[in-house]
Amino acid sequence: MRQFLFWSLLAVAAALSNAAHAARPNILFIFTDDHAYQSIGAYGSQINKTPNIDRLAREGMLFQRCYVPNSICGPIRAVIQTGKYSHVNGFLVNGNKFDGAQQTFPKLLQRVGYQTAVIGKWHLGEHMPPQGFDYAEVLIGQGPYYNPPMLRNGKRVKHVGYTTDIITDLALKWLRERESEEPFMLMYQHKAPHRNWQPSPKHLTMYDDVTIPEPPTLFDTYAGRGTPARTQDMSIAKTMTDSDLKLVAPRNLTAAQRKLWDAAYEPKNRAFRAAQLQGRELVQWKYQRYIKDYLRCIASVDDNIGRVLRYLDDTGLAANTVVVYSSDQGFYLGEHGWFDKRWMYEESLRTPLIVRWPQVTKAGSVNKQIVSPLDFAETFLELAEADIPGDMQGRSLVPLLRGETPADWRKSFYYHYYEYPGWHDVRRHYGVTNGRYKLIRFYEPDIDEWELYDLKADPHELKSVYGEPKYKSVQAALLADLARLRKQYGVPEKDPAAALGGGKDNPTSARIRKKNEKGREKKD
Repeated sequence: MRQFLFWSLLAVAAALSNAAHAARPNILFIFTDDHAYQSIGAYGSQINKTPNIDRLAREGMLFQRCYVPNSICGPIRAVIQTGKYSHVNGFLVNGNKFDGAQQTFPKLLQRVGYQTAVIGKWHLGEHMPPQGFDYAEVLIGQGPYYNPPMLRNGKRVKHVGYTTDIITDLALKWLRERESEEPFMLMYQHKAPHRNWQPSPKHLTMYDDVTIPEPPTLFDTYAGRGTPARTQDMSIAKTMTDSDLKLVAPRNLTAAQRKLWDAAYEPKNRAFRAAQLQGRELVQWKYQRYIKDYLRCIASVDDNIGRVLRYLDDTGLAANTVVVYSSDQGFYLGEHGWFDKRWMYEESLRTPLIVRWPQVTKAGSVNKQIVSPLDFAETFLELAEADIPGDMQGRSLVPLLRGETPADWRKSFYYHYYEYPGWHDVRRHYGVTNGRYKLIRFYEPDIDEWELYDLKADPHELKSVYGEPKYKSVQAALLADLARLRKQYGVPEKDPAAALGGGKDNPTSARIRKKNEKGREKKD
């Protein structure tokens, strides 16, 4: 009798355990590259519409202050994998090799029974296949917009078509063919809208009949800031190439693709050459060409997200799937005359984050707490009921998603950018922000400059108030907070060897300088 009771109780315990296991949500992580929050309808975009991304915001939570620790593609992906700052995970600049042997959240999810997959852009090096994934099919490096070669579990395969569509096709195929008994975590990651913004065949002429409003700072003179803003090389006026501006066609198109491309661009290009624009008018033309191509790429992303959301609806998966939408950082859409990212200024510091968790997260809610991709690994682990390692440096967003804000939630945030010398000549800098005020230190052997911004009085960050008597107490508080955060996160006084810099003797820096010079020669 006792033995019968023992086995009965064991069976009940197993049944309860299986029920709890089955209740764990699936996780769909949708990630884009360089998607500016100001080009998303839910964030108040005045220049385009994103109905499928906006749907996620209506049905979930939109985060207003998602700050990236290091605004550049590869490093932020390493942050997400590890839940650790760049100086800890070892991937500080594009060109580093990610140490896939270290602890990552996909490996920890595998241990608790999750199926894991990554499909799309990886950008953490091809020296080894992505680790911690049951399935991986990733672009090689940045990957092209058309006809991408990819690595399927480490083996090279070739696809023909538009990359955003292909990545979605592969994601849907994996969802259909996965083991349905186990919960899943899928990283569905797009190249778009990364430079050089090549639209799909369906969107080549979108926006041809409209003029996109210019940002008020398109012709910024940088008079209120220091050396770094004046010496960058990421302006629409001077930096964009003929390839960026579609004055030359991509080289890897099929004959059918090239026919559609030329039909869309050549009439516009002939009109441009005939106009012989100069000065302000030339910059305005470049802006229109750039922003329309950028938004056309966003349109493809949004369409494809719609495909995936419909699949979740049609299969009944939506009810128990947490959908996360984010990007590796923000991006400049002509603000300050720029494109690209890297800076601690708002447009590149802030990245979109929208989370839909059915039956848990209040639909249409907006969160204004300071959060970060540093928190994503911890969030995914808590969703999966897995232990969160003590050496991770972020915090799970699960309490916020439940509508609860812990009393000790962060009130300020640390940022650090390392890649100089490098593309676009953005100086190395670090800083702290509390959402209202921002303190930045630019540091180099030849430059040591501070900037301070009052985002309420100066939302476009046009004039630094560092050293002004009116802000003496604010400046002192931020300096103290900066020192505290650097100590908390173990930031070394000297940049790690993996960072670019170090002058002419640094071989990586020399390689970057040669590429920059070669690019300028082609552009000129």
